[in-house]
Amino acid sequence: MNGWAPLPRRAAAALLLGAAARPARAETYPARPIRLIVAFGPGSGSDVRARLYADRLAAAWGQPVVVDNRGGGSGILAAEAVARARPDGYTLLFTSNTTHAANPVLFRRLPYDPVADFAPVALIGRTPLVVVVSNDLPVRDMAGLIAHARAHPGALNYASGNTSSHLAAEMVKAGTGVSMTYVSYRSNAQAILDVIAGAAQVMFSDAVVALPQIRQGRVRALAVTVDAAVPALPGVPTVAGAAGLPGYAVASWSAIFAPAGTPAEIVARLNAEVIAIGREPGLRARMTEEGTIPSELPPEGVAGFVAQEVERWREAARQAGIEPQ
Repeated sequence: MNGWAPLPRRAAAALLLGAAARPARAETYPARPIRLIVAFGPGSGSDVRARLYADRLAAAWGQPVVVDNRGGGSGILAAEAVARARPDGYTLLFTSNTTHAANPVLFRRLPYDPVADFAPVALIGRTPLVVVVSNDLPVRDMAGLIAHARAHPGALNYASGNTSSHLAAEMVKAGTGVSMTYVSYRSNAQAILDVIAGAAQVMFSDAVVALPQIRQGRVRALAVTVDAAVPALPGVPTVAGAAGLPGYAVASWSAIFAPAGTPAEIVARLNAEVIAIGREPGLRARMTEEGTIPSELPPEGVAGFVAQEVERWREAARQAGIEPQ
Protein backbone atom coordinates (compact mmCIF):
# COMPACT_ATOMS: atom_id res chain seq x y z
CA MET A 1 0.00 0.00 0.00
CA ASN A 2 1.30 3.47 -0.82
CA GLY A 3 -0.98 5.19 1.69
CA TRP A 4 -3.21 6.71 -0.98
CA ALA A 5 -6.88 5.80 -1.29
CA PRO A 6 -9.65 7.35 -3.39
CA LEU A 7 -11.67 10.03 -1.61
CA PRO A 8 -15.32 9.31 -0.91
CA ARG A 9 -17.51 10.76 -3.66
CA ARG A 10 -19.01 13.47 -1.38
CA ALA A 11 -15.56 14.64 -0.22
CA ALA A 12 -14.25 14.76 -3.78
CA ALA A 13 -17.24 16.83 -4.87
CA ALA A 14 -16.68 19.24 -1.98
CA LEU A 15 -13.06 19.72 -3.01
CA LEU A 16 -14.07 20.44 -6.59
CA LEU A 17 -16.68 22.98 -5.48
CA GLY A 18 -14.14 24.65 -3.21
CA ALA A 19 -11.63 24.96 -6.02
CA ALA A 20 -14.25 26.50 -8.28
CA ALA A 21 -15.11 29.10 -5.63
CA ARG A 22 -11.54 30.31 -5.19
CA PRO A 23 -10.46 33.53 -6.93
CA ALA A 24 -8.90 33.22 -10.36
CA ARG A 25 -5.20 32.39 -10.20
CA ALA A 26 -2.51 34.03 -12.29
CA GLU A 27 -2.06 31.08 -14.65
CA THR A 28 -5.69 31.35 -15.87
CA TYR A 29 -6.05 35.11 -15.51
CA PRO A 30 -7.63 36.82 -17.36
CA ALA A 31 -10.28 34.42 -18.57
CA ARG A 32 -12.99 37.04 -19.21
CA PRO A 33 -13.30 40.82 -19.79
CA ILE A 34 -11.76 43.21 -17.25
CA ARG A 35 -13.57 46.34 -16.13
CA LEU A 36 -11.32 49.36 -15.63
CA ILE A 37 -13.22 51.96 -13.61
CA VAL A 38 -11.83 55.45 -14.18
CA ALA A 39 -12.34 57.90 -11.33
CA PHE A 40 -12.93 60.85 -13.66
CA GLY A 41 -15.00 61.68 -16.72
CA PRO A 42 -14.25 61.28 -20.44
CA GLY A 43 -11.49 63.57 -21.67
CA SER A 44 -9.84 63.90 -18.27
CA GLY A 45 -6.13 63.19 -17.86
CA SER A 46 -6.93 59.92 -16.10
CA ASP A 47 -9.32 58.90 -18.86
CA VAL A 48 -6.76 59.59 -21.60
CA ARG A 49 -4.08 57.53 -19.87
CA ALA A 50 -6.50 54.75 -18.88
CA ARG A 51 -7.55 54.20 -22.49
CA LEU A 52 -3.95 54.02 -23.66
CA TYR A 53 -3.29 51.22 -21.18
CA ALA A 54 -6.66 49.48 -21.63
CA ASP A 55 -6.12 49.07 -25.37
CA ARG A 56 -2.66 47.60 -24.85
CA LEU A 57 -3.72 45.28 -22.03
CA ALA A 58 -6.54 43.96 -24.21
CA ALA A 59 -4.14 43.33 -27.09
CA ALA A 60 -1.62 41.58 -24.83
CA TRP A 61 -4.13 39.30 -23.12
CA GLY A 62 -6.77 38.70 -25.77
CA GLN A 63 -9.54 39.84 -23.43
CA PRO A 64 -11.53 43.10 -23.61
CA VAL A 65 -10.61 45.77 -21.07
CA VAL A 66 -13.72 47.90 -20.72
CA VAL A 67 -13.21 51.50 -19.58
CA ASP A 68 -16.01 52.57 -17.23
CA ASN A 69 -15.94 56.30 -16.41
CA ARG A 70 -17.36 57.16 -12.98
CA GLY A 71 -16.76 60.91 -12.84
CA GLY A 72 -17.91 63.28 -10.13
CA GLY A 73 -17.50 63.53 -6.40
CA SER A 74 -13.70 63.92 -6.59
CA GLY A 75 -13.42 60.29 -7.66
CA ILE A 76 -15.21 59.03 -4.54
CA LEU A 77 -17.92 57.14 -6.46
CA ALA A 78 -15.37 55.20 -8.50
CA ALA A 79 -13.13 54.42 -5.55
CA GLU A 80 -16.05 53.16 -3.48
CA ALA A 81 -17.26 50.94 -6.34
CA VAL A 82 -13.87 49.23 -6.66
CA ALA A 83 -13.38 48.95 -2.90
CA ARG A 84 -16.62 46.94 -2.75
CA ALA A 85 -15.94 44.83 -5.84
CA ARG A 86 -15.02 41.16 -5.78
CA PRO A 87 -11.22 40.82 -5.36
CA ASP A 88 -10.61 38.64 -8.39
CA GLY A 89 -8.68 40.98 -10.69
CA TYR A 90 -11.63 41.67 -12.98
CA THR A 91 -12.54 45.06 -11.53
CA LEU A 92 -9.73 47.61 -11.32
CA LEU A 93 -9.50 51.31 -10.50
CA PHE A 94 -7.57 53.78 -12.65
CA THR A 95 -7.23 56.91 -10.59
CA SER A 96 -5.00 59.74 -9.43
CA ASN A 97 -3.67 61.21 -6.23
CA THR A 98 -7.09 62.86 -5.83
CA THR A 99 -8.73 59.68 -4.46
CA HIS A 100 -5.76 58.24 -2.59
CA ALA A 101 -3.79 61.24 -1.31
CA ALA A 102 -5.80 64.46 -1.51
CA ASN A 103 -9.26 63.16 -0.53
CA PRO A 104 -8.02 61.57 2.73
CA VAL A 105 -6.67 65.00 3.69
CA LEU A 106 -9.61 67.13 2.55
CA PHE A 107 -12.55 64.99 3.70
CA ARG A 108 -13.24 63.94 7.29
CA ARG A 109 -15.21 60.89 6.18
CA LEU A 110 -14.84 58.80 3.08
CA PRO A 111 -16.86 55.69 2.11
CA TYR A 112 -13.57 53.88 1.45
CA ASP A 113 -10.22 53.48 3.16
CA PRO A 114 -7.46 54.36 0.66
CA VAL A 115 -5.09 51.87 2.31
CA ALA A 116 -7.15 49.03 3.79
CA ASP A 117 -9.63 48.72 0.92
CA PHE A 118 -7.17 48.47 -1.97
CA ALA A 119 -4.27 46.45 -3.31
CA PRO A 120 -1.86 48.79 -5.14
CA VAL A 121 -1.12 47.43 -8.62
CA ALA A 122 1.05 49.93 -10.47
CA LEU A 123 2.04 53.58 -10.56
CA ILE A 124 1.67 54.88 -14.12
CA GLY A 125 3.63 58.08 -13.63
CA ARG A 126 3.76 61.63 -12.32
CA THR A 127 2.44 64.62 -14.30
CA PRO A 128 2.82 68.33 -13.57
CA LEU A 129 -0.10 70.69 -13.28
CA VAL A 130 -0.05 73.81 -15.41
CA VAL A 131 -1.39 77.22 -14.37
CA VAL A 132 -3.45 78.43 -17.32
CA VAL A 133 -5.56 81.55 -17.77
CA SER A 134 -8.23 82.69 -20.15
CA ASN A 135 -6.96 84.61 -23.16
CA ASP A 136 -9.29 87.44 -22.12
CA LEU A 137 -7.40 87.96 -18.87
CA PRO A 138 -4.82 90.75 -19.29
CA VAL A 139 -1.90 88.92 -17.65
CA ARG A 140 1.15 87.27 -19.20
CA ASP A 141 2.92 85.69 -16.23
CA MET A 142 2.48 84.61 -12.61
CA ALA A 143 3.60 87.97 -11.28
CA GLY A 144 0.92 89.62 -13.39
CA LEU A 145 -1.71 87.15 -12.22
CA ILE A 146 -0.87 87.77 -8.57
CA ALA A 147 -0.89 91.54 -9.06
CA HIS A 148 -4.25 91.37 -10.86
CA ALA A 149 -5.76 89.17 -8.14
CA ARG A 150 -4.55 91.58 -5.45
CA ALA A 151 -6.03 94.53 -7.29
CA HIS A 152 -9.37 92.71 -7.76
CA PRO A 153 -9.85 90.56 -4.61
CA GLY A 154 -12.34 87.74 -5.14
CA ALA A 155 -13.10 88.79 -8.72
CA LEU A 156 -11.18 85.98 -10.39
CA ASN A 157 -12.79 82.54 -10.61
CA TYR A 158 -10.48 79.55 -10.62
CA ALA A 159 -11.86 76.34 -12.05
CA SER A 160 -11.06 72.92 -10.61
CA GLY A 161 -12.18 69.46 -11.59
CA ASN A 162 -10.55 67.54 -8.73
CA THR A 163 -9.13 68.00 -5.26
CA SER A 164 -5.51 67.99 -6.49
CA SER A 165 -6.14 71.01 -8.70
CA HIS A 166 -8.10 72.66 -5.90
CA LEU A 167 -5.37 72.16 -3.31
CA ALA A 168 -2.64 73.34 -5.69
CA ALA A 169 -4.49 76.62 -6.21
CA GLU A 170 -5.24 77.05 -2.50
CA MET A 171 -1.53 76.65 -1.72
CA VAL A 172 -0.73 79.56 -4.06
CA LYS A 173 -3.51 81.65 -2.54
CA ALA A 174 -2.19 81.00 0.96
CA GLY A 175 1.42 81.66 -0.04
CA THR A 176 0.74 84.93 -1.85
CA GLY A 177 -2.23 86.21 0.12
CA VAL A 178 -4.42 86.69 -2.95
CA SER A 179 -8.15 86.03 -3.09
CA MET A 180 -9.75 83.99 -5.91
CA THR A 181 -13.13 82.26 -5.97
CA TYR A 182 -13.19 78.47 -6.25
CA VAL A 183 -15.59 76.98 -8.83
CA SER A 184 -15.98 73.18 -8.81
CA TYR A 185 -16.46 71.00 -11.92
CA ARG A 186 -16.98 67.29 -12.46
CA SER A 187 -13.64 66.99 -14.26
CA ASN A 188 -10.73 69.11 -15.43
CA ALA A 189 -11.80 68.42 -19.02
CA GLN A 190 -15.05 70.27 -18.30
CA ALA A 191 -13.37 72.96 -16.22
CA ILE A 192 -10.94 74.03 -18.92
CA LEU A 193 -13.80 74.61 -21.34
CA ASP A 194 -15.07 77.38 -19.09
CA VAL A 195 -11.58 78.87 -18.90
CA ILE A 196 -11.48 78.89 -22.70
CA ALA A 197 -14.90 80.56 -22.74
CA GLY A 198 -13.88 83.08 -20.09
CA ALA A 199 -16.52 82.03 -17.55
CA ALA A 200 -13.59 81.13 -15.27
CA GLN A 201 -10.29 82.91 -15.61
CA VAL A 202 -7.70 80.67 -13.94
CA MET A 203 -7.06 76.94 -13.63
CA PHE A 204 -4.40 74.62 -12.24
CA SER A 205 -4.86 71.87 -14.80
CA ASP A 206 -3.43 68.42 -15.36
CA ALA A 207 -0.90 68.85 -18.17
CA VAL A 208 -2.54 66.09 -20.23
CA VAL A 209 -5.75 68.15 -20.38
CA ALA A 210 -4.08 71.55 -20.71
CA LEU A 211 -1.40 70.89 -23.34
CA PRO A 212 -3.68 70.53 -26.40
CA GLN A 213 -5.45 73.77 -25.46
CA ILE A 214 -2.17 75.59 -24.88
CA ARG A 215 -0.78 74.44 -28.23
CA GLN A 216 -3.91 75.57 -30.04
CA GLY A 217 -3.68 78.97 -28.39
CA ARG A 218 -7.00 78.62 -26.59
CA VAL A 219 -5.52 79.27 -23.13
CA ARG A 220 -2.29 80.85 -21.92
CA ALA A 221 0.24 78.88 -19.82
CA LEU A 222 1.85 80.84 -16.97
CA ALA A 223 3.75 78.27 -14.91
CA VAL A 224 4.19 74.59 -14.08
CA THR A 225 3.67 73.32 -10.55
CA VAL A 226 6.71 71.03 -10.33
CA ASP A 227 10.17 72.11 -9.20
CA ALA A 228 11.91 71.81 -12.58
CA ALA A 229 11.31 72.79 -16.19
CA VAL A 230 8.95 70.56 -18.21
CA PRO A 231 10.26 69.62 -21.70
CA ALA A 232 6.73 69.63 -23.11
CA LEU A 233 6.38 73.30 -22.06
CA PRO A 234 9.64 74.99 -23.02
CA GLY A 235 10.10 78.43 -21.53
CA VAL A 236 7.27 78.05 -19.00
CA PRO A 237 8.68 78.77 -15.52
CA THR A 238 7.91 77.01 -12.24
CA VAL A 239 5.36 78.39 -9.81
CA ALA A 240 8.02 78.35 -7.11
CA GLY A 241 10.23 80.74 -9.03
CA ALA A 242 7.62 82.83 -10.83
CA ALA A 243 5.41 83.39 -7.79
CA GLY A 244 8.19 83.63 -5.23
CA LEU A 245 7.12 80.51 -3.35
CA PRO A 246 10.28 78.51 -2.50
CA GLY A 247 9.57 74.81 -2.01
CA TYR A 248 6.24 74.88 -3.86
CA ALA A 249 5.89 71.65 -5.84
CA VAL A 250 2.71 69.81 -6.80
CA ALA A 251 2.39 66.91 -9.24
CA SER A 252 -0.52 64.75 -10.19
CA TRP A 253 0.00 61.01 -10.51
CA SER A 254 -1.92 58.11 -11.99
CA ALA A 255 -2.11 54.60 -10.59
CA ILE A 256 -4.04 51.36 -10.86
CA PHE A 257 -5.54 49.69 -7.80
CA ALA A 258 -7.41 46.42 -7.25
CA PRO A 259 -9.76 45.62 -4.36
CA ALA A 260 -8.01 44.48 -1.18
CA GLY A 261 -7.69 40.70 -1.10
CA THR A 262 -6.92 40.32 -4.80
CA PRO A 263 -4.48 37.38 -5.09
CA ALA A 264 -0.87 38.55 -4.97
CA GLU A 265 0.06 36.62 -8.11
CA ILE A 266 -2.63 38.45 -10.11
CA VAL A 267 -1.46 41.80 -8.77
CA ALA A 268 2.12 40.88 -9.70
CA ARG A 269 1.10 39.87 -13.22
CA LEU A 270 -0.83 43.10 -13.70
CA ASN A 271 2.13 45.10 -12.42
CA ALA A 272 4.54 43.37 -14.81
CA GLU A 273 2.25 43.93 -17.78
CA VAL A 274 1.70 47.62 -16.97
CA ILE A 275 5.46 48.18 -16.64
CA ALA A 276 6.06 46.38 -19.96
CA ILE A 277 3.48 48.62 -21.67
CA GLY A 278 5.12 51.70 -20.17
CA ARG A 279 8.42 50.68 -21.80
CA GLU A 280 6.97 50.68 -25.31
CA PRO A 281 8.90 53.42 -27.15
CA GLY A 282 5.79 54.92 -28.74
CA LEU A 283 3.81 55.09 -25.52
CA ARG A 284 6.78 56.31 -23.51
CA ALA A 285 7.43 59.09 -26.03
CA ARG A 286 3.78 60.13 -25.92
CA MET A 287 3.73 60.23 -22.13
CA THR A 288 6.95 62.24 -22.04
CA GLU A 289 5.53 64.65 -24.60
CA GLU A 290 2.52 65.13 -22.32
CA GLY A 291 4.78 65.86 -19.39
CA THR A 292 4.31 62.51 -17.63
CA ILE A 293 7.29 60.88 -15.94
CA PRO A 294 6.74 57.06 -16.23
CA SER A 295 7.23 54.80 -13.21
CA GLU A 296 8.30 51.17 -12.74
CA LEU A 297 7.56 50.65 -9.05
CA PRO A 298 6.54 47.16 -7.87
CA PRO A 299 3.25 46.86 -5.93
CA GLU A 300 4.92 47.24 -2.53
CA GLY A 301 6.75 50.30 -3.83
CA VAL A 302 3.42 51.83 -4.90
CA ALA A 303 2.04 51.27 -1.40
CA GLY A 304 5.01 53.10 0.13
CA PHE A 305 4.74 55.91 -2.41
CA VAL A 306 1.03 56.43 -1.65
CA ALA A 307 1.70 56.54 2.11
CA GLN A 308 4.33 59.24 1.57
CA GLU A 309 2.00 61.20 -0.70
CA VAL A 310 -0.78 61.26 1.92
CA GLU A 311 1.62 62.83 4.40
CA ARG A 312 2.91 65.29 1.81
CA TRP A 313 -0.60 66.43 0.90
CA ARG A 314 -1.55 66.63 4.57
CA GLU A 315 1.36 68.97 5.22
CA ALA A 316 0.47 71.02 2.14
CA ALA A 317 -3.11 71.42 3.37
CA ARG A 318 -1.86 72.43 6.81
CA GLN A 319 0.40 75.08 5.32
CA ALA A 320 -2.46 76.38 3.19
CA GLY A 321 -4.75 76.53 6.22
CA ILE A 322 -7.27 74.11 4.66
CA GLU A 323 -9.49 72.24 7.10
CA PRO A 324 -11.10 68.89 6.21
CA GLN A 325 -14.74 69.11 5.20
